[in-house]
Amino acid sequence: MKHGHANPGEPGRILLNLIIMLFLVIFCAGLYLARRPILRFAAEAWIVEDAYDKADALIILGDDNFYADRATRGAQLFREGKAPMIVASGRRLRPNAGIAELMEHDLVERGVPRDRIVRFAHDADGTLEEAQALARLVRERKWHSVIVVTSNFHTRRARYIFQRVFPKGVEVRVASARDGDFDPEHWWEKRKSIKELTREFAGMAVTFWELRGRSETGETAQSVVELVELIPQLVV
Repeated sequence: MKHGHANPGEPGRILLNLIIMLFLVIFCAGLYLARRPILRFAAEAWIVEDAYDKADALIILGDDNFYADRATRGAQLFREGKAPMIVASGRRLRPNAGIAELMEHDLVERGVPRDRIVRFAHDADGTLEEAQALARLVRERKWHSVIVVTSNFHTRRARYIFQRVFPKGVEVRVASARDGDFDPEHWWEKRKSIKELTREFAGMAVTFWELRGRSETGETAQSVVELVELIPQLVV
């Protein structure tokens, strides 16, 4: 009767497999333990807040949330003297009423004089169409610099769009408004917050496609590079 001979390399392979499995277990455990700071950093890295001085106008994007957080931030910047005019941008909901009127009401409640508010009603479906509509207003008013106010989770995509859609020579800066439904410190704990951030990631991919090759500043490729460089930071 013949006896099988053990493969000399078999113990080494078993040891290697055990080491790999141990490494994977440790790696997964490390990710689990560090999930909160990683997820927090992912949201904070997505939010942008530009340095800005005085501008010709503040532009508050619609749709504001239930708490009127965008209007609140816009009114704060107006009171700080960042711009002499403030645009209340919003979709038409009825022939003579819409979100722009509601935002104007919120701004007046927060101390902005009515004669300093430009009510801008539009029929845009999404940020890109809203930026295109606002670009026409900027040309008509001959503004050379604006501060766009939007929700914190929306700032990166909004800046990318507005800097490429607005007329050449118009300086665009973005101001982040806190959002009562999106807390970057704990966004993964709320279903609505998860939906908002996921929608922004998907929206940015669509935006790259829609605005491919287009840049008012000639920096489209650079922005893509910046986003690619940001991805490892979100997962490391």
